[in-house]
Amino acid sequence: MELKSIIMAAGKGTRMKSETPKVLHKIMDKPLLGYILDNVKNLADESFVIVGHHAEDVEKFVKENYESARTVLQSPQLGTGHAVSMVCPYLENYTGQVIILNGDIPLIKEATLKKFIEYHNSINSDLTIMSAIFEDPEKLGRIIRDTDNSLKCIVEAKDATPEQIAVKEINAGIYCLNWDKIKPAFSQLKNNNAQGEYYLTDIIGWAKSQNMNVNAFILENNEEIYGINSRQHLAHAAKLMNNRKLIELMENGVTIVDPDCTWISDDTEIGQDTIIYPSTYLEGKNKIGKNCKIGPFAHFRGGVEVADNVKIGNFVEVKKSKIGSNTNAGHLSYIGDSELGSHVNIGAGTITANFNPITNVKNKTVLQDNVKIGSNAVLVAPVTIEEGANVAAGAVITKDIKAWALAITRAPLKVLENWVKKVSK
Repeated sequence: MELKSIIMAAGKGTRMKSETPKVLHKIMDKPLLGYILDNVKNLADESFVIVGHHAEDVEKFVKENYESARTVLQSPQLGTGHAVSMVCPYLENYTGQVIILNGDIPLIKEATLKKFIEYHNSINSDLTIMSAIFEDPEKLGRIIRDTDNSLKCIVEAKDATPEQIAVKEINAGIYCLNWDKIKPAFSQLKNNNAQGEYYLTDIIGWAKSQNMNVNAFILENNEEIYGINSRQHLAHAAKLMNNRKLIELMENGVTIVDPDCTWISDDTEIGQDTIIYPSTYLEGKNKIGKNCKIGPFAHFRGGVEVADNVKIGNFVEVKKSKIGSNTNAGHLSYIGDSELGSHVNIGAGTITANFNPITNVKNKTVLQDNVKIGSNAVLVAPVTIEEGANVAAGAVITKDIKAWALAITRAPLKVLENWVKKVSK
């Protein structure tokens, strides 16, 4: 059945104390909203992102990065039920399913959402919410089930009886619904509450009143619904995500020498028998081959593709570059917007000068197979160094270098004998 998603991203995130919308705060250089959109893009053919606070910033991010998503403005912001109702005009004749989730839960997995939808379909549910079991739910809304185990209602902690407050199952805030059946609810929601808002949770009572099949799916790993409401939450979620990624990599044959001080983005792929040394930070989307050695203190800024048997050593920064097999960049170098062939050696202190500050254009450096770059060389892009060429230490390269040539830009050495003794008199 056809599926669309609705993502709540209109909130300001007051506790973040930031001019940046909450959903655009980043973990490993990727906005929170990006994690949600990436995890639904293989499930839903179209996503609707509800925007409000700094809507233009969120719209820009969505438009530039996700072709199958569109933004819908919620103004004024009158609650979660009201937010979803903003999408109704776009789904006037739609008869498929809709999944609704918040834009500040970056740890949710695509596989979990898939299981959730499959469960919804397997029991012919009209409306299914995701729930979770907590030993101490505190002030969270409780899931109350009927005698047949279907969902009866959600009771807020402040309104719960002692029997209900003892329930450990809570609302995780993710919904799957058959749109043509539940859509009428959004025009019938009431705002007769202290906040004067239209609550999404009220669609449960509405569906029950229509004798629909309403259910709850219990989440296996509660970490996946960890929501971001503060900078502390952001830091904690980053640690949870990183730890999850490191475990996944180690289980698949990657050596992480010190997991406590290694950071690897969820979008980084690493091949078997590669070793990641301490204090390495790999953000963005990267692909690293087999039998590589990365770090210590290496930094990938995204868009990096590394073939097999490559060494990227300490204090080497790489960004938006392809690096061929058996290539070494041992230490203290910057490789940006570059394409390096196989069996290339980058000497210490080498810089690809890729950015023109006058034109604000970034240019490409190409080093073909078997190129050798001496220490402290500067390669001023755009520049191509052909196969087998050598660049001498300290050279500044501003022109293309032919195959198997030696390029030197170095003032002649001048030695003034006994100079120190003479100036010391």
